[in-house]
Amino acid sequence: MEDDRRVRENLEVLVRSDDQLRFAGAFASAEEAMRGLPALQPDLAIMDINLPQMSGIECVARLKQSLPRMQVLMLTVYDDGDNVFRALKAGANGYLVKRDAGEKLLDALHEIRRGGAPMSGHIARQVVQFFHRVNNSEPELASLSPREREILDLFVAGLILKEVADRLGIGLETVRTHVNHIYQKLHVCSRTEAVVKYLQR
Repeated sequence: MEDDRRVRENLEVLVRSDDQLRFAGAFASAEEAMRGLPALQPDLAIMDINLPQMSGIECVARLKQSLPRMQVLMLTVYDDGDNVFRALKAGANGYLVKRDAGEKLLDALHEIRRGGAPMSGHIARQVVQFFHRVNNSEPELASLSPREREILDLFVAGLILKEVADRLGIGLETVRTHVNHIYQKLHVCSRTEAVVKYLQR
């Protein structure tokens, strides 16, 4: 699933060049993929994050419900931690930055088929560093105030900032201040990282 026609065509050429892979189809949006993929029953899909309407991450999460055996390689320009962990949580099996695609795409697809989880090198380093931080997080978690834990509990439940403010009866800017304090105490840079670290307690 890729909205850029030229990139989509280049990916098709790459996949067709490998005699161990069979090209099944391509879609320009998540909505098209949701309609077309169940009939194709692919073993493996390449998914861009930045699609026109529904994001690739949300598309993966939904497709995994109807196609649980389908493996997914995220192919994207984004290499920030938040998108990495959201994609993996949604069900992605690998995460490749587009600038690496020409050289590494086919190897990544074969690695997924073998049960691996390919990632661009600096992405893998982010994941490793994150879990190293998680394993040493007890003192950080202990430093959270009751209100900060309350906010994290609401994040775990899926609420966004405005919904948290409404639920707690406090201002949006107050919530943002608490969230900044949470990031500082847990040494994270995103809500996803904060939630994952909090759930490890």
